[in-house]
Amino acid sequence: METPLSPLEFLRRARRVYPDYEAVVDEGQRLTYSEFGGRCDRWSAALQKLGVAQGDRVAYIAPNTHAQLESFYAVPQIGAVLVPINYRLVADDFLYIIGHSGASVVCVHSDYLAVVEQIRQQLPGVKHFIALEGLTDPLRQTGWLDYETLLSDAPETFTRPTIAEDDLLTINYTSGTTSRPKGVMITHRNAYMNVVGTLIHISMSPADRYLWTLPMFHANGWTFVWTVTAVGGTHVCLRKVEPRAIFTMIRDEKITMLCAAPTVLIGIANASEDVRRILLPTPDSPRKVVRVLAAGAPPAAVTIERIEGELGWEITQMYGLTETAPFITICEPRPEHAKLSPQERAITKAHQGVELITSGELLVIDEQGNEVPHDGATLGEIVARGNVVMKGYYNDPEATARAFAGGWFHTGDVAVVHPDGYAEIRDRLKDVIISGGENISSVEVEAMLLRHPAVQEAAVVGLPDTQWGEAPHAFVVTKAGQSVTADELRTFVRERMAHFKVPKSFTFVAELPKTATGKIQKYVLRGGKAAIATQ
Repeated sequence: METPLSPLEFLRRARRVYPDYEAVVDEGQRLTYSEFGGRCDRWSAALQKLGVAQGDRVAYIAPNTHAQLESFYAVPQIGAVLVPINYRLVADDFLYIIGHSGASVVCVHSDYLAVVEQIRQQLPGVKHFIALEGLTDPLRQTGWLDYETLLSDAPETFTRPTIAEDDLLTINYTSGTTSRPKGVMITHRNAYMNVVGTLIHISMSPADRYLWTLPMFHANGWTFVWTVTAVGGTHVCLRKVEPRAIFTMIRDEKITMLCAAPTVLIGIANASEDVRRILLPTPDSPRKVVRVLAAGAPPAAVTIERIEGELGWEITQMYGLTETAPFITICEPRPEHAKLSPQERAITKAHQGVELITSGELLVIDEQGNEVPHDGATLGEIVARGNVVMKGYYNDPEATARAFAGGWFHTGDVAVVHPDGYAEIRDRLKDVIISGGENISSVEVEAMLLRHPAVQEAAVVGLPDTQWGEAPHAFVVTKAGQSVTADELRTFVRERMAHFKVPKSFTFVAELPKTATGKIQKYVLRGGKAAIATQ
C-alpha cells in the first residue's frame, strides 16, 4: 500500500507519539503537541468556514510566531496552498505577491497591519483579511477579522480532502533582486524528501530545543517548520533576532540547535563581551554546545573558526535554494577532518559539500555542459535534478523553461569541486568579476578581508574600469571602536592573494544592504556606487 508523501504526516505522528511533549514556546505561550495540533485543526475548520477550498492560496505576513508556525499545517491539510511572504518587504511588494499568487485570504501580524491596510482596496481578489494579533477597533470596523476569535469559535474537526504528493504545498517568492519576485512551487513530496534527507544527515531527537533565528517564511524555514515536529522537538520562537536575545534564549530555554544565515553568524561571532557573558560556563552550568546549520550564502571560514573556537558550538554548512526546497548539499564531517588544524578545518567546513542522500543528482558544469574536473580550481555552474527540485515557477512558464534547460535545474551559482568531491561556491554567475580577462571570485576576496581584525563585514563587486574593463571594489563595515584605512586593507590582501584580486578601491559604510535572510544585495551596491564617496 502506498500513501502520499507529505510533511503533514509528521504532525500526525507527533500528536500520537509525543502528545504531552512541549511543542511550541512563543513568548509567554507554551503548547504541547496535543494542544498545538488541536489549534491547527481548529484553524483548518475556520478557514473552511470562510470558504477556503482545496487549491486556494492563503498568504501570511508574520515574523516567527506560533500563529505563523500553525499555518504550515492548518493551511495545507485542507488542500490549500500556503504563501509565506517576506515581512521585510514594502507595500508595493506585498501588493504584487498577494495579487500574483491569487491569495483569497491574507493573514497579517500586528506589526504589518497598517501597511497592508494601505493597499487593501487594491486587492479585490482577497475575500478576507485576518489580524493574527493586535486587531484594533478601527480596523475591525473596516472588515478585518481576528485570528484568535475565529479559532476559538471554530469546531475541533475539519473536512480533510484527498491530497496527492505532487499537489502544491507552498508558493515561496524569491527575493527579486533584479526583477519581480518569482513564485517557487513546492510540492508535498519536495518538502517531505527534504525533511527526511536533513534528518538522515543531522541527528535530532525529542530532546532537541530549536531556536527560530531563521525566518519561517524563508524557504519554509529551511523545512524546519516540519523537521523539528518530525522528531518531537520543541520550536522556540524568536520574533526579533539580535545577539543578546539569541544568547539569552539559549540560556533560558536550553536551546540545542538553530539555523543561521551568514549575517546572524557574524552577529554571534562579534557579540560584545557583556553579551558573551550570558553563556559563560559555571560549576553548575557547563559550556553550552549549540549545533548550528549555516546556509543562505557562503560563510567565511574565519567566522566559523571563531564561533567554534571561542563558543564551542558546532557548525555544519548546507547549501540549497528556495527552488530546491531548499537543501541539496551538506558539508558532512569525515574522520579525516579531525586531523586538521582549527583553521584548516574551518576552511573545509565553509565548503558546501556533497549531495544529500535524498536530494538527487548535483553536478558542476562548464559552458559546454561538461562536468568540471575535481581540481578545486575550475569554475562551473551548479545544476541539480531530483526529488527536492521545485515543480516550477507559478504562472511563469518562460522562467520555468529557462531554469530547467537541458533537463537540469540551473542554480546560477558558480563553484569548484575539490579532489574530495566537496563543492565550494565561489560566486553567483552575475557576481563573478572579470578583470583583464581573469575571473575573480568576490566570495574569496571577501573571506580574506574578513580575516582582518578590524573588519566585521565585507562585500566585493565588480565596477567598470578603463584599464581592466572591470575591477574589484570593496564595501567594508568595520567593527565597533576599530578603524582601518583603504591602504592598510589593500596591503593586507596583497600580501595574501594574487595581486589582480586585490580591490582597487574601497568604500567604508555603516551597514550593507541585505535581504531578509542576510544575503548581501550586491546589485544595490553596484547601482548606488556613483553616489558614494570612495577612498
